[in-house]
Amino acid sequence: MGINVVEKIDRLVRVRHVLVSVSNKTGLEDFIPALLEANPDIRIYSTGGTYSKIEQILGDKASSCLTPVSGYTGQPETQGGLVKTLDFKIYLGLLTERYNDSHQQDLKRTDAVAIDMVVVNLYPFKETISRQGVTVEEARGNIDIGGPCMIRASAKNFIRVASVVNPLDYEKIISEMNGNDGKVSLSLRYELAQRAFEHTAEYDRHIADFLAGKSINNVQACYQIMEG
Repeated sequence: MGINVVEKIDRLVRVRHVLVSVSNKTGLEDFIPALLEANPDIRIYSTGGTYSKIEQILGDKASSCLTPVSGYTGQPETQGGLVKTLDFKIYLGLLTERYNDSHQQDLKRTDAVAIDMVVVNLYPFKETISRQGVTVEEARGNIDIGGPCMIRASAKNFIRVASVVNPLDYEKIISEMNGNDGKVSLSLRYELAQRAFEHTAEYDRHIADFLAGKSINNVQACYQIMEG
């Protein structure tokens, strides 16, 4: 299988399409309006509780700039939010490159958009397993799948996409966008990518360590085991 080698990228990328799906909603009330102030043409895509929070923050403005991910992909969220963002159009938007004609044709063919920023933090697995008496099933339910996938895809494509995993970075991002006509620099995108991969690596380490510390008896105690 051939490797796609990129030779030309933009130092500054204007943020037009932002995907926001966060467990920790700290700072959104300042960050979301600031994004729109930095670039009034931004379109925000969001899911579940995050969508509701942003809709509340924006009020009457929400209808002009906020889209549910399910409305964009054409696929409703599954019960309990189990599947929300694992969709071809999402990952096409995250991984495409601006100067790749084939990628641009794929975007047109699927009526997809290039996503320029992903704001994601993960289900609170570490916080869940820190509770006394937590079961394997309770921990399993807090293993995030879509979040790490979006973080990894956007961080891999730092040549075009900003991957934002920590609310502490919001202020720095807005400052740079305000100073660069709504654009984010390669330097900041690369810095964010480094933090993003560290974030997912730490997350997976907590999961692996927890599962390694539980026996099959701990697992079986959570369920009614059916004999197939």
